[in-house]
This record gives sequence, structure tokens and C-alpha cells, in this order.
Amino acid sequence: MPRNARVVELNLALAPAGGPLRHRLADALIEVLRTGQLGPGDALPATRALAAELGISRNAVLAAYDELAAAGFVHATGGSATVVADGADVAARAGVSSHIGAARPAVQSSLAPDAPPRWILLPGYPDTGLIAPGDWRAAWRAAAGEPVSNGLPSSQPHARLREALAIQLRRTRGVAADPAGIVPAPGVSAALRALATAAGLRGRTVAFEDPGYPEGRRALASAGAVIRPVRVDEDGLDPSALARGDAAVYTTPAHQYPLGARLSAARRAALIGWARRESALVIEDDYDGEFRYDVRGLPALHSMPGGPDVVAYVGTASKILSPGLRVAWIIPPAGLLAAVRAALDESDESIGTVTGDALARFIGAGYLTRHLARAARTYAARREALIAGLRTAAPGLRISGAAAGLHLVAALPAGTDEDALVARLAGCGLAVDGLGQSCLGQSCLGPPPGPALVCGYALLPESQAAAAAAVIADCSPG
Repeated sequence: MPRNARVVELNLALAPAGGPLRHRLADALIEVLRTGQLGPGDALPATRALAAELGISRNAVLAAYDELAAAGFVHATGGSATVVADGADVAARAGVSSHIGAARPAVQSSLAPDAPPRWILLPGYPDTGLIAPGDWRAAWRAAAGEPVSNGLPSSQPHARLREALAIQLRRTRGVAADPAGIVPAPGVSAALRALATAAGLRGRTVAFEDPGYPEGRRALASAGAVIRPVRVDEDGLDPSALARGDAAVYTTPAHQYPLGARLSAARRAALIGWARRESALVIEDDYDGEFRYDVRGLPALHSMPGGPDVVAYVGTASKILSPGLRVAWIIPPAGLLAAVRAALDESDESIGTVTGDALARFIGAGYLTRHLARAARTYAARREALIAGLRTAAPGLRISGAAAGLHLVAALPAGTDEDALVARLAGCGLAVDGLGQSCLGQSCLGPPPGPALVCGYALLPESQAAAAAAVIADCSPG
């Protein structure tokens, strides 16, 4: 019998309660690797069987296997088995762990100015460590094996990426687009600048959510658009605040940045209707809409009746994989397609051929679907841990916007000096954003009133959530 089919009887001993169950199970599996009970090429037990044997939930076993895979101890095979990786036993005997232990919140001491933060709660940054290394390398090896593109217009750059995106967007966001109508761009800012140029927005008014996505606002303003703030509330952007002179409106309907609201169905219809009546453009930035926890996903604005005629859909790999990829995509109304392409050509902004091909292969092979499922489980657990930590350490903070995405909003007591608090937290090793930097002007038009922290949880291990919450509580007034 080949080694990778060996049946192994595991005698796992979970550590007493005190840490997340996924960590304790991962530690127990690493221990049997260290002692030689489990070795490279051996298959781990099926998740359902192990969960039943230990009397724990299958989700905890899935999370532990994902953690071990992210650390390189195991990998999945074509037959859906999870197999111990080569060298995993050596790493276990060397004391390598799959996670970072809980840190002590030393709030009394400041860090050196150039020291990296202990806790990163900056919103908008995914955990790249969750990308399966084998899948990532396979996609890039396949892309690198292709002939070098000559870059001529006739070479049809990124055809494979556009086809892969068309399938992925139809499956996950309900967006039906011809691959020829998808325009890759090197990041959201480049996409927005191209849209502004193509739609002739220089010197014209663009209604923009307030508070809203700072990068998007800066990109449109740099292209000459005149930004006019419009209010948002618990149902997202309010279409009644739009004016006849607005040439376009920018919105993040799936998970409003930063407040986290979803644009309600009634407002979605009203927004499309307004754009059609006024011959205006709706710029739909699908900001981290792939991750949802307490709610079902709503289809993209672009997929609604009449949407393709007035909605320019903008998506990005930054939140699902890494900002370092610098890959975004635009699905503009058909009348703007040629102008968007021309704007990107004129600015000489494009993504690398190999990068686009590698991402296409990562999507086409099913690796992205598998990654999103793994990441969603991990982010959901980290989200719950941060919410629990804040409710325990700082019950006075009102938490909102946590139903989807990669961040939540923690409203601070009235009168809190938000900038000073963010600086104090940085001095204690915790990096986080304040709500004020997403506002246009001195204050936001939309709720919540007063100061707040915008806390990302994608890079915060569950084991450190309580420590991070304690730092926030110790530094906050009251």
C-alpha cells in the first residue's frame, strides 16, 4: 500500500480550554508529528470522522486543517484527502508552530517609531498567508511556461483573464458580462481614473458617499472630478440626496466603506432609476463584497434590470488575495467601453501579462473558489473573536458594520479625540484607522455621529483578539 494511503490511529490530546479550539487541535496534530506517530505522506483523518471522535464541531476541524495547510504542515490532494507535507516532521521537532501565541498587551510602554505594530487592525488588508502555497506556485509556473507576449494590440492581452473573470463574476456576483466587455486595470485607482476620463467627468460633479472610500475619492479628484459628499445611513447611500447636476455617483453597495451598510433593495432600484432618468453614471465599487457572515449576498447593481446601461462595475483582487497584485477590472456600459480602453492606453496603465495569466489560471483551476471558502471561515472566526474581545474589554463601544467584509466600526464616546487615540494606540503597538479619514471635510454627513475606529480583523489571529481589545480599552477614554 502506498504511504499516502496509510491508515494512522491517532491518539490526540487536546490542551485544556484557554485558547481557540482550532489552535489546540492544530497543536495536538503537530505533537503527533513531533513524536513520529504521524509522518510525511500520511493522510489526516476525514474531518467528519475526527470531529465525531473528539466530540467537537466539524468547523473546528476544518479550521485547524486550514491553519496547518497555511503553515505548510499539510496539503490537499486531488482526492480531497489532506496529507502531511514533506519536512513537516522536521519542522514539528524544531518547535515550529502553526500560529502565534497570545501576546501580552504591554500598553504602558511605547514602541520605537520604526517598530512594526504587534496588532494590525488596518482595514482592507487580507491575510495572504491563507493562500495555499502549492496552488499559488502552480498558477505562476503555468503562466511562466507560456511564450513571452510581444505586446502588440493584435496579441489580445489578458484574454484568458477576461474569460476567467466572466465565469467567476457570474457565479459569485450575478454579473453577466461578455469577456470582451471586461477591462483589466492595475488597481482600483487606475480603474476610476480611466472611468472619469472616459465619461468626461473632469470639471463635473460626482456624488460620493460620506464617509466614503478615501482612495476612490482621491482617484476621481485627481482625474478632475468635483467631489460632492452625499449622506449614507444604515441602508447605504441615500438616492434622494442626489442632485440633477450630478454627472455620476460613486457607491460601495455590497458593504459600504467604512460604515458597513448594504444598499437596500429599494434604494438599488431608486439609484438605477435616477441614473437612467438623468443619463448619469453609477460607479459600483464592489468593495470586499465576497465575504458575508450574517447576511445573504445581494446581486451587484450591474446585474439589475437596466443596470448594464448605466453602471460601471469595478472589482479587485486586492481584498480577496493581495493588494500587491495590483489587479482590478472594469465592466463599463457598452457606450464607454472603447473610451475606457483608450484612457488606459493613453496613460500607459496596464497589468503585467504574466500576472494576469497567473491570476486567470488561479481562478480557472478552482483555486480561488477553494481559497475564498477557506478565507471566509478564517475571517469569520477572527471577526467573532474581535467582537467578543471588544464586548468584554470595552462594552461601551458600539459595534456596527460587521455583517460582511473585512472590518467593523467601533463608535467611541462622544468628545473623544479620534486622532489622538489612534496615535496612542500606534504607540502601544496597535495599528488602526479612525473614521475621520474617510470623511470629506471636518465631519461626516452620515452616521454614526462622532468619533469611531475602523477595525480590520483579517490580519488579527484569534489568539490575539482579546489582547488587542484590551489595548483599545486601556487607551480609550472612560
